Amino acid sequence: MLDKDLFRLAKGSGKYVAAAVAITVVAMLLNVGITACVCVLLSLAASGAEAKGYVLPGILAVAGVALRVPAGIAASRIKASLGARVKKQLRQRTYDKIVELGVRTTEEMSMAGLTQVSMEGIEQLDLYYSTYLPQFFFSLIAPVILFVIGAFVDVKTSLALLACVPLIPLSIVAVSKYAKRIFAKYWSKYTSMGDGFLDSVQGLKELKIFRADARYHDRMNAKAEEFRKITMKVLVMQLASTTIMDLVAFGGAGAGIALAVTGTVQGRMSPFEALFLVLVAVEFFLPLRALGSAFHVAMNGASAGKKIKALLDAKPPEWGEGEVGEGDVRLAGVYFSYDGNRDVLKDVNMTFGKGITAIVGESGSGKSTVVGLVTGALRPKKGRVTVGEKDFSSFSRESYYSRLAVVSYNTYIFNESVRDNFLLAKKDATDDEIYEALAKVNLKRFILENGGLDKIVTEDAGNISGGQKQRLALAVNLVADKDIYVFDEATSNIDADSEAIIMQNVRALSERAIVVVISHRLENVTGADRIYYLKDGRVAECGDHGELCAKDGEYAALYKTQKSLERGYLEYAEGGAR
Repeated sequence: MLDKDLFRLAKGSGKYVAAAVAITVVAMLLNVGITACVCVLLSLAASGAEAKGYVLPGILAVAGVALRVPAGIAASRIKASLGARVKKQLRQRTYDKIVELGVRTTEEMSMAGLTQVSMEGIEQLDLYYSTYLPQFFFSLIAPVILFVIGAFVDVKTSLALLACVPLIPLSIVAVSKYAKRIFAKYWSKYTSMGDGFLDSVQGLKELKIFRADARYHDRMNAKAEEFRKITMKVLVMQLASTTIMDLVAFGGAGAGIALAVTGTVQGRMSPFEALFLVLVAVEFFLPLRALGSAFHVAMNGASAGKKIKALLDAKPPEWGEGEVGEGDVRLAGVYFSYDGNRDVLKDVNMTFGKGITAIVGESGSGKSTVVGLVTGALRPKKGRVTVGEKDFSSFSRESYYSRLAVVSYNTYIFNESVRDNFLLAKKDATDDEIYEALAKVNLKRFILENGGLDKIVTEDAGNISGGQKQRLALAVNLVADKDIYVFDEATSNIDADSEAIIMQNVRALSERAIVVVISHRLENVTGADRIYYLKDGRVAECGDHGELCAKDGEYAALYKTQKSLERGYLEYAEGGAR
């Protein structure tokens, strides 16, 4: 019923929970005091007591009512403050963790799932901390306090009421395991539906082109139906457990009332003492009854909390505090595995010095994994990744990233002005510097004719072409003026003119910087100073283009195949044009 990991998840929340519980206990004692005063007043009225006898209990009753209202307000405000604090803290920690992970992606959670958990999941955790936790501790304390008070009136009745109280938590425990499974499935179905919806929206153009939108519509309907069914199971489980708790609560209160009436008949207590116990009997069960209602909210929040905790516990790549100096980037005897079993890279040795170093190979050969190691997103299972003979782990992330730029096929351009995108890379970049970079990628005229540097780039660069997007991404990184440039399929799926402009800038950068080029098109790397041909996670061949062609090995065979296919395509295109 109390998850220690979740309790520790919101650091510093204990004092707020304690304060909320303390004020709630005070409010309960005020309720009991008011009830006692009313019973005393009724007793005095029945016995025909003098008027002055009514003064003290009357004043105490009025004072109790006057204090009860602000006590309730104070408890509500503390709980609200606790919830707001927890939401702010967890959102900040979630954001900080994503930033800490850096260029590494979250492997266990999709983007849609991450968004749902970090938004709605944290909202559910707000209720866990602000409602469930204070109620949990209050429910443990309240019956004991009420038993002590009731024992002064009649031990037998108070003991019977106390004995019935554990039946509610027992009923909660009975459904807790089932509830955990249900809520785990609930979040799984919820995130799955979100994934499917996001996937369909992002690929809507392709779905329309392939006339597959109706099929995906049916698939989304099926996911929505699965989510509806699991939601109905959650509601049925909640209603069933609520019914059980109500039966226990009302049954226990009825048993206490029956004993109080019996005690009056037997002469163990006066009618007004019995009335006090009858009125207080409900207070024995209300805290745990409220806990039972909050339990379902808690289970939902706990399921989301497990996912948030998994994200917060994700280990980022190790970084040190040293500064990066001059020197080549090297992979020495590197082995790497994503799952700890199958090695994706095996005894890889590579050196990236000033000039162009290309990494080529068929799909699945390990090119992207090498990029992950060079960018610091991954760490080797065995071997070393060094800069100037010093391990990556000895450098601070800020120091290394200050030297690194990555231009890939999916480099993100923000939904901001052109100028703002450049200022992200270099906060003091001048307009002249920006236009100079745009001129290098042949975008200056286009930008000037379309709103200048204040032109807003829409989401995912939807208002410019794919080639313009790639060239703009390159220009932004040119302004950043780095020492190490990684081009990860930067010319993939763009027009020939844009490809030529990008490769022209790559060659210019290689005169002063370390340039790493990953490309599926070998024609782009023929001018590289060194080419590594990867196969099955190993360096199968190494040398410049001329050396590798002279070896007449697998690189040469792949190059010839590509040239033949390109030549055939050009002949076909020219024939069609004629």
